Amino acid sequence: MFRYARVGGFAVAGILLAASTAFADPLMAFDVEAAPVTTSYIDHSVAEMDGSALTAQLLPENGENGTDFASPATVDANIVPAPRKDYRTLHDMVTDYATAEVANAEQDCLARAVYFEAKGEPLEGQLAVAEVILNRTESGRFPTSVCGVVKQKSQFSFVRNGRIPSVPTASKAWRTAVAIAHVAQNDLAESAGSDAMFFHANYVRPGWRGLTRIASLGNHIFYR
Repeated sequence: MFRYARVGGFAVAGILLAASTAFADPLMAFDVEAAPVTTSYIDHSVAEMDGSALTAQLLPENGENGTDFASPATVDANIVPAPRKDYRTLHDMVTDYATAEVANAEQDCLARAVYFEAKGEPLEGQLAVAEVILNRTESGRFPTSVCGVVKQKSQFSFVRNGRIPSVPTASKAWRTAVAIAHVAQNDLAESAGSDAMFFHANYVRPGWRGLTRIASLGNHIFYR
């Protein structure tokens, strides 16, 4: 959604008089090309599947930095407000954690689940897998620990006899999974499936009933 603040006018009274004859409303008589323009907007519309999600650009509001946009005398047409980056994308966050190590056993279980369930998928899809596991720990219907949820019988196909396989810790996919685990556990971002409790691969039909489908991300469909 965009908000525009536009201030402009003529410096020469003779031009104002001439232009006013062309409009029914004198307030409409202005020269768009000559008018100094200062724009302030907030864009909440950008969201991408690859994790560059939820991007909002912020420019100064009226009155910030001592500038009154309502007063033509204080506006410099040569000055354009610079964007103020008060946000980071999911991709930025994953980059920040690119060299991070797992903090504890719980985070290791979460990162391994993300790796085996969603490696190579869009970042938002990987985050959604992590969110399902964390949501389950707080639901009262599943184990209260991350490792307990991941190792629960018949829940994750990569788990064998209650054990999670080892991972190639030098791989880029593992580094991404660890970063996603950090982002998810620190609640730094949300996916379109942030409220999900269940998911399955999009090539299977489990026949679940009574669940609400809330998102399709990467190769998975998410439900609550």
